[in-house]
Amino acid sequence: MVVRMRHTRSHTRNRRSHHALKGTRVSASKEGVVHPRHRALLDGSLYRGRSVLDTATKRKTRLQVKNKRDQQESGTGEKEDSKNEEVKA
Repeated sequence: MVVRMRHTRSHTRNRRSHHALKGTRVSASKEGVVHPRHRALLDGSLYRGRSVLDTATKRKTRLQVKNKRDQQESGTGEKEDSKNEEVKA
């Protein structure tokens, strides 16, 4: 038969010593805001010295892209409608 390994308390506790939860690592920005490391905050503060979540600019560019796309679609739509009218006539 196979000889079993010992299952002592110390072996069990040594194994389980790595199961402990670690605390969240936090950093303080130059402005004094405490935040989790390598994460940008949603309040519009800086990350590594630059604003990465400028929601106003992002929204503005999205609207510009959407308006441009709508204009292009409406422009092609008018051409198709005029072609259909010519065919009907």
